[in-house]
Amino acid sequence: MMGLTLHASRERDYYPMIMRTVTAVRQYLTAVVLILLGLLASGCGDAPTATEPVELGNLSVSAGTLRPSFAPATTDYTVQLASDVSIMTITASPRVDGDIIRIDNQQTTSRTITLDSPGVEKSVSIVVTGTDAGGGSKSYTVLVKRDVEDNSLQALSVSSGTLAPAPFDKDTLDYTVNDVGPSVTSVTISATKSDPNSVMQISSVTVPAGTASGQATVQLSGTGSATPVSIDITRPSGSKKAYRVTINRGASGNNNLRGLTISQGTLNFRASTTSYTVNVASNVTNVTVRPTVADATANMTVNGRATDSGQAQTITLNGTGSTTVINITVIAQNGTQRIYSLNVIRAALGGNNNLRSLAVSPGTLAPAFRTNRTGYSVSLGSNIDNLTVTATLQDAGATVMINGQGAGSGQSRPIPLEPPGSTTEIDITVVAPNGNPRTYQIDAIREALGGNNNLSTLTVSPGTLAPAFSANTMEYTVNVGTVVTSIHVSATKVDANAVMSGDLSAGTGVATGQATIPLNGAGISTPLSVTVTAPNSSPKTYSINVNRAAPTAPPAPASAPDLTPESDSGFNPGQDADNITNDLTPSFTVAQPEAGETPNLYIDGVKVKEGFDERTNTLTPTNPLPSGEYDITVTSTVTNAAGLESLPSPSLNVHIDNVAPGFP
Repeated sequence: MMGLTLHASRERDYYPMIMRTVTAVRQYLTAVVLILLGLLASGCGDAPTATEPVELGNLSVSAGTLRPSFAPATTDYTVQLASDVSIMTITASPRVDGDIIRIDNQQTTSRTITLDSPGVEKSVSIVVTGTDAGGGSKSYTVLVKRDVEDNSLQALSVSSGTLAPAPFDKDTLDYTVNDVGPSVTSVTISATKSDPNSVMQISSVTVPAGTASGQATVQLSGTGSATPVSIDITRPSGSKKAYRVTINRGASGNNNLRGLTISQGTLNFRASTTSYTVNVASNVTNVTVRPTVADATANMTVNGRATDSGQAQTITLNGTGSTTVINITVIAQNGTQRIYSLNVIRAALGGNNNLRSLAVSPGTLAPAFRTNRTGYSVSLGSNIDNLTVTATLQDAGATVMINGQGAGSGQSRPIPLEPPGSTTEIDITVVAPNGNPRTYQIDAIREALGGNNNLSTLTVSPGTLAPAFSANTMEYTVNVGTVVTSIHVSATKVDANAVMSGDLSAGTGVATGQATIPLNGAGISTPLSVTVTAPNSSPKTYSINVNRAAPTAPPAPASAPDLTPESDSGFNPGQDADNITNDLTPSFTVAQPEAGETPNLYIDGVKVKEGFDERTNTLTPTNPLPSGEYDITVTSTVTNAAGLESLPSPSLNVHIDNVAPGFP
């Protein structure tokens, strides 16, 4: 029963909107048809298919009331059950057929929830998961509460209208009151508690404990409105239950105008008069009407176009000597209509085919404009590829065409020009209301393109151009150090309308181009070029050859390696530091190399260790050495791309003897 109540509640929520929606549909019907025709004309074959979101399409409960009312975007809900209700069923369905629903982690669309005792709460998780290629999921939560005590209503009634759903059920928390006439401004709500010891609050009226019933008179909002009223029941223990009653007041039937004005001619308006005649001059091509409704809840259209009360609507008139009928339809809140008609009569046509003004942009007309002068010229730069012409009529009833294209009086028209160095003829033809024409002519003279393809500046960083820059010198050299990996180049055109390309770029109107360019490896040259193309398409190319210096090896270490004190110890006490050791893997100390250099240990010319031990400035061979005499040297390696190694250091002679001396 509660599941049906949820759906009925949803219908009741929509009911107050129906009458208002009917009116809106009538108003926008014409606009919708035009949009559909436009879509059909443009074609729908390539339009993308909208993807439905992964979410619930419906959610209902068999007992209690789901709050708030279900909406796919709302994810948290509460259901309050009476104290004597312990079982309810939650039912859910996906918005997209085939999507999977899990209730409390079980794949199902319906699950029975049991609350063992009054006062218990249980949170129910609902997850809908998409099955299309995009996947995705959305989670919902329903908190089910069972009342501790009986804090329900026993009865509920209203003084006007019809309570729905009917009959009253204490477990249904949301009600509407329908069929309330537009003239009704207040409704009295009467309610009876199941337990007289509860405290009841009806809107602003409190019914204390010990009193079983109470009532409150509710003042309604305007016609066609919905007025919400809350009824809260509070038990002595503090537990609460909230009922909600929404009162829907009937719509108004007032479809009169309160005022009606027109921008041209004379109109004496009376609300009871629905037909009028207005005379206007021949040069009047449109009129503006401003109707005002008597009832703010009414809607209105002017010649089928939705119009707000007091909003001006401009109506284009038919030709001279004809009538245009303007229909103003007032739709009352309850849908009833009244039509006011204006018959606008336009006078016969005149013979004025003159311009009031003629202007161009950019440039200036020569000679200055006069109404009776029809020939003009304008001089323009080579970079101007179109000219905007604005012609204003003396007679608003006349028409004007610019190079055969219709234009409104005072409307600007861009005219494409012939190539630089040529003249474009522009004709402005004015046709009087009676059909007599007159033609004004403008010769747009465009300057020839320039041929300057020089640079005004060319700079590099780091390094210096050799030779120094000159606009007529085309080839340059730049020398940079080994460590330089990129170079910044900047160039400026003499003529900003030239085009720069190559390793630098700058289009028409941009004077300077610049870029940071990576260089080839050390010892390798990097060729760069900048081409400047003049407006007349003649090119010039500047070349730069960037020479990056080759890497050099570090100097040989200045000092020989030395045995560490731990390794420099022979068999004879007191004879340490004699370069005799019994350590088969002796350690050596070397001078600290320069930054970026790695020390290497050589024994008899063979590298046995690269890089320091864990101790600073200490090198130890990785493999044991047999007894014997050895020459120990070190080198340094530059840790760069070349990996150049220095010459060896002075050598150290070391004797390794791991045999203990005999006893006398």
